[in-house]
Amino acid sequence: MIDVFNHFMPKSIFERLSALVPGHVTLTAFPELPTLWDVDARLRMMDEFDGLQQVLSLANPPIEMLGQPDKTPEVARIANDGLAELCRRHPDRFPAFIASMPMNNVEACVREADRAIADLGAKGIQIFTNVLGKPLSSPEFRPIFHNMARHDLPVWIHPIRGPQFADYATEKASENEIWFTFGWPYETTACVTRLIFSGIYDELPNLKIITHHMGGMVPFYAGKIDLGFDQIFHGGTNENPVARKAGLKKPPVEYYRMLYGDTALNGSVAATRCGHAFFTTGHCVFATDAPFDAEKGRMLIRETINAVNGLEIPKAEKDRIFAGNARSLLKLN
Repeated sequence: MIDVFNHFMPKSIFERLSALVPGHVTLTAFPELPTLWDVDARLRMMDEFDGLQQVLSLANPPIEMLGQPDKTPEVARIANDGLAELCRRHPDRFPAFIASMPMNNVEACVREADRAIADLGAKGIQIFTNVLGKPLSSPEFRPIFHNMARHDLPVWIHPIRGPQFADYATEKASENEIWFTFGWPYETTACVTRLIFSGIYDELPNLKIITHHMGGMVPFYAGKIDLGFDQIFHGGTNENPVARKAGLKKPPVEYYRMLYGDTALNGSVAATRCGHAFFTTGHCVFATDAPFDAEKGRMLIRETINAVNGLEIPKAEKDRIFAGNARSLLKLN
């Protein structure tokens, strides 16, 4: 099994957070999860799951939140060097890592991606659904996607949204953790929709994007993708006016199917079935989001394995989800 979307925080970065983002929630929350920053604790947890390997990526907060554009490239280098060192020390457990990007400095992102892939062995990059409030579909970020298409390695997209995103216009903050429970799936959906309608897949048809949490709301609302609001009144069954105005060459839903969805759905069997029905075996990859649960990662790993095993598909297809697709996408030996 190869878990392609889980998180680790090298001590070199964790120890700097208090100076970089004083008062950030992670400073009080993360110490409660030793499997997030203590490699020995992580390895002991992994020992409980036979054959489990993990492709490491940095935990929140995004690098661009940790400083000005002239400072964040150094933070990204430190983070990537830390993850690469873990992979060198434990190649049987951590066959690869995903490089973090200083997204408030696009030129530095391209340079750091090149360095992390060529010198450190990174197998892709992790970016977030917005960059300090800017959509990833903004033209200024296009060089990052072009660069990853050139490398033929995936872009992992992680949702980011905080409690300052109010649930209602008359309020100042989200309540009842709505920003997290439902805001993150919305963030993912909004992000990939803006990318699709920006024409990114017509421009870069071989681009590989891995979405966290099985594409957010996409599989559940696939029917709504097929029938847009303007289409109801001004289009036809096979003619979407918004897609036409955007210059898309195919029906919108076909672009959504080009995404990859990971299985990090907190072990929900029904959600995993729904996601698999939309993305199909070829575009589903095993991921757990460990260690973010009350059992320090164990629950997410155990229940996600059970959810994938609960799919009514042949074993060969489950093997592709558990590891085969990851090996192909990440070019793992």
